[in-house]
Amino acid sequence: MDMKPSFFSVRYDLVPTAEPLPFDLFVNSSVVKGKEKFVRIFPLGGTLHSEELDEFHRKYFQLYIPEEQRKNFLKSLVKSGVDDVQKTNVLKDAALDYLHNIFHKEFSTELLAENIEACREVVENMVDVLDHHDIDSLRTLIGNLSFHDFYTFDHSINVSMYCIQIYRSANPRATRRELTHVGLGGLLHDLGKIKIPTHILNNPGGLSHEDYQTIKRHPDYGLDLLLNGHCEVGGGVDLKTIARVVHEHHENFDGTGYPKKLKGKEEIHLYARVCTIADFFDAITTKRSYNEVLSIQDAMNTMRKFRGIKLDPELFDVFDRHVRYVRADTAKELRLSDSFDPTLPYAKLPIEEVKRVDKGPDFGKIKIVDPAKKKAKN
Repeated sequence: MDMKPSFFSVRYDLVPTAEPLPFDLFVNSSVVKGKEKFVRIFPLGGTLHSEELDEFHRKYFQLYIPEEQRKNFLKSLVKSGVDDVQKTNVLKDAALDYLHNIFHKEFSTELLAENIEACREVVENMVDVLDHHDIDSLRTLIGNLSFHDFYTFDHSINVSMYCIQIYRSANPRATRRELTHVGLGGLLHDLGKIKIPTHILNNPGGLSHEDYQTIKRHPDYGLDLLLNGHCEVGGGVDLKTIARVVHEHHENFDGTGYPKKLKGKEEIHLYARVCTIADFFDAITTKRSYNEVLSIQDAMNTMRKFRGIKLDPELFDVFDRHVRYVRADTAKELRLSDSFDPTLPYAKLPIEEVKRVDKGPDFGKIKIVDPAKKKAKN
């Protein structure tokens, strides 16, 4: 039986005019609430003029594009003069749709492969949009994006963008393929959460030891889904590389991470080490509806304490150089719990303020006492 074609809505101001249209335009002609009957009103390849688009806007509430043509729409959007916030929001919405398909539709390897291919196309377009951004301007861009409070999805999309920019900063000659793969690894890094019960994933409170041990299985689950489930994707995706990011993004540089306690750059894939920094930074700086976040200064000072422990020291130094903040002792000395895990949607970050010891001018100096003076005094 033929599958019913699906459509996605498009804003009128994002439809190009005065050039061949790279997609078909449809409207929903059904007058029955809850029913859909899509009718094409303008063909792919035709040149749509602004007057015609205005007329469509007066007649039809919403325009639609076939899902199979979404990649054409995204490519045209990226090349357009639309500002980067709007472009990125559209790309983010597309990524949200594909992640939703992976996580919430009835699972199959065919569905997984199809949506990984679609995610690759989104990430390729992200690489292009972010081409003239740096890590710091990306932080501002992310702050201007809409979010939907789906922690796993919003967080994964942010991590993907940070991965692209951290890798680009560390390797200015990076190829588009490399940037796409590090971004795709970031987007799919929590893939294994498909197999984690929802009540555990969505619990912003403290998890029991047993629940946390369940959470810690998600890198193994993700690896299994990609490499042992007969997932077949096109030649544009190196699935083994993506699988390593998925499996190794919780490994710590000093060998104390999970699931395999891999250590250093010799054992942990470069893209996974990039992802660890992106994962950490977004988790403590991006506002959610249920938790407060750190200022950039406090976040960087906190992350620095994990340099060479959780985080690759050389990559962290690159990241540190590209984030603008006041590089001075923070007014507060903060300590992040060693058990901190960006995977978890904390109601409150596990951070405590450390009371500072008053360091006077003689703090740390050895004071020499003249025995003769001491004796005379007595």
